[in-house]
Amino acid sequence: MDKIAELKKKANQIRKHIIRMTCAAGSGHPGGSLSAADIVTALYFHEMRLDPSRPKWPDRDRFVLSKGHAAPLLYSALAERGFFPPEELLTLRKLGSRLQGHPDMRKLPGVEISTGSLGQGLSAANGMALAAKLDAKDYRVYVLMGDGEIQEGQVWEAAMAAAHYKLDNVTAFLDYNGLQIDGPVREIMSPEPVAGKWRAFGWHAIEIDGHDYRQILDALTEARTVKGKPTMVVAGTVKGKGVSFMENKVDWHGVAPGPDEMERALAELDEAESKL
Repeated sequence: MDKIAELKKKANQIRKHIIRMTCAAGSGHPGGSLSAADIVTALYFHEMRLDPSRPKWPDRDRFVLSKGHAAPLLYSALAERGFFPPEELLTLRKLGSRLQGHPDMRKLPGVEISTGSLGQGLSAANGMALAAKLDAKDYRVYVLMGDGEIQEGQVWEAAMAAAHYKLDNVTAFLDYNGLQIDGPVREIMSPEPVAGKWRAFGWHAIEIDGHDYRQILDALTEARTVKGKPTMVVAGTVKGKGVSFMENKVDWHGVAPGPDEMERALAELDEAESKL
């Protein structure tokens, strides 16, 4: 099996985890977790330098889930990567669980920063990247942001800072699925032209299909070659990707599937996996 086929299979497994754990919890955010699953799979199973047995290894690459409500996606990737047992995923949002509704760096190995309040992740990533520069370390920092999230002013302060300090060890992904909790992003507060804005703020910007692994991997390769400025990858995605009745439906932003819906979703994902 080639590398891209392996990544597709892993992403399919991660999507199954997202469906099962949000159903078990009876709450959570499946839509935006599913939309970014291919990006996060490429990072954790191809790109990032990690050692699950040493989650605080100083030379590791860092990942910041700025859109912290997509915690089911991060937890699924961490479990599949070996940071904790996959069986623990079904404790999502349960009393006493390490898997809270938003990631808590004090509770779970592999979580670099506690997130949930939108707009703050890039600022934290900048701090990590500056530390790498000051310590003469070559680790890289990756950030996943939501398209509704970039309506936050702090994002643009952080964007200016990253360019000013020439943080070429920062690569951000924008999960551009076009839907936020209140409706279509362009109707709530349009961010267009997205790539143009990031370029105007001094970033190298790349536009891709966020479900095309060749494009994702090529963007990561390109980002490593860019010197003197950070990189933003504007990834066009589909909310609820992989589950037909969730795709492009804003209602699934923050609503968990019930048992029957879970079975339908898992059947679709099983069928998709059989064709890989």
